[in-house]
Amino acid sequence: MKKLLVFILFSTLSFAQDIQLESGDLIFQNLSCGPLCDAINAVTSGYDDLDFNHMGLVTKEEKELFVIEASGKAVRKVRLDVFLNYTNAPMYVGRLKPEYKSLIPKALEFAHQQIGVPYDDVFLYDNGKYYCSELVYDAFKAAYKKPFFALYPMTYKIPNSTAYFPVWISYFNNLKTNIPEGELGCNPGGMSKDEKIDILGILK
Repeated sequence: MKKLLVFILFSTLSFAQDIQLESGDLIFQNLSCGPLCDAINAVTSGYDDLDFNHMGLVTKEEKELFVIEASGKAVRKVRLDVFLNYTNAPMYVGRLKPEYKSLIPKALEFAHQQIGVPYDDVFLYDNGKYYCSELVYDAFKAAYKKPFFALYPMTYKIPNSTAYFPVWISYFNNLKTNIPEGELGCNPGGMSKDEKIDILGILK
């Protein structure tokens, strides 16, 4: 048993160390933000049935790596090390399949242009604001000149129930807006399963 555990650990570490990030790569994270993150994870699923509730788009500039993300109060660009320090949980890297890599420069150009756009705290698509996966969705839509990733009806209800998660009731009450149940949107988990990208493995 000890030999098996050592082998698994060694294999995982080796897998993570082999990834050399490139511009256009997607980093998928599972952040610990309490009941909100728990509620997101309960109704979404990612690659290999993993939980992802945040993501960012890698850009390489003068040999330094950054991540463009919609987080906090607005779209922003942060150093890679800052992004990686958000969590100690394993992060996974997605890379566009070769036939789509020509889209990356235009997608990054679009993403850079959105820096400073307010964070979309009501999670409504096409309202002039961005949440994390929405930014990535629109960046590649702009580059592809038509939808690249998919939108799906979003839910804020407890699985197998008609009741909303209490945390979402409080969240949207505080924002003085209705829960956008059934509105089209996207999430990091769904994007991690898209057939147009390959998951390279664990980054950290």
